[in-house]
Amino acid sequence: MGYQRTEAENMGFKVLITEDFERMSEAAARILIPQMRATTVGEGRNFNLGLATGNSPTGLYARIAERQGMFEAAKIKTWSLDEYAGLPGEHASARALHPESYAYFMIQNLFGKLNHPFARTHIPPGTEIDQKRLEEAIAEAGETVTFEGSDNGKAVVISPSCTVPYLSFIRDQLMASYVKGIADAGGIDSWVVGVGGRGHIAFHESGIPLGHQILLVRLDDNTVENAVKDGHFKTKEDSPRYALSMGAGGVVEQSKNVLLLAYGARKTGPIAESLLGPETSSVPISILQRYASQTGRNATYILDEIAAGGILGNEAKLSEKGISVKDIRA
Repeated sequence: MGYQRTEAENMGFKVLITEDFERMSEAAARILIPQMRATTVGEGRNFNLGLATGNSPTGLYARIAERQGMFEAAKIKTWSLDEYAGLPGEHASARALHPESYAYFMIQNLFGKLNHPFARTHIPPGTEIDQKRLEEAIAEAGETVTFEGSDNGKAVVISPSCTVPYLSFIRDQLMASYVKGIADAGGIDSWVVGVGGRGHIAFHESGIPLGHQILLVRLDDNTVENAVKDGHFKTKEDSPRYALSMGAGGVVEQSKNVLLLAYGARKTGPIAESLLGPETSSVPISILQRYASQTGRNATYILDEIAAGGILGNEAKLSEKGISVKDIRA
């Protein structure tokens, strides 16, 4: 029969524990696809879907493609969490088609598998940014650009007083417009997210203040080195040094529901810290704890048993924080 939610579980913050990646993906599909169907078919209105890249949601995306007859694709609008800024390529279109762009990832894993396209797909326009021009503009801007963050990854903050044309374009036409588009659409009905190895969400890296709605991020050297080490780019020179990303604050403020997927040992620590510890910029995904005290807005973690290892046995403490835990392993 699979997992079925009760009415009591439709509120606040809950954690579901499954056996493995496949069961995690299936549990997510059984939550998200009925929401998409109820809105697009039952209510006949648009469903605003937020999407993440990375391995964690790929099983869910496969199920969305397999079950696309259950909802009306023409009433689905999507927004993605992030995109590299500074990919190799002479122009934006070439950079968007780079095999490591997140635009290309979404085509490969979801958009390209649909018989009928979604109404609209939006991806933070990082591919519009030329890295050389960006760095020259930052140097020209002087004190009207600052770098925020207590760790190596930094938010590049372009002051309202900054008049360097290229940075004004990035701030107003690329960043602010992306967030405004979400708000004008009525916010995100459900946002699928993952969690990084240090508890980060998208490119909102550890140590960056949580309030940002959207970020231009200067990636730390470790992020760049890992991208090369993992085979995504041949050299550090090929790997982008920047990204455009929804901030943790933007995800929470703009989303009615957030669905976090995590599996494997690399996620055990950050999952435990994000739930058992305080809300902190050191673990940006911990901002989702705000959903525990809200009515009509929900956060759901769906974890395999390995990722959940750090919270098993701590259910009482989580309950005190308004977080319910349900073990749905067979």
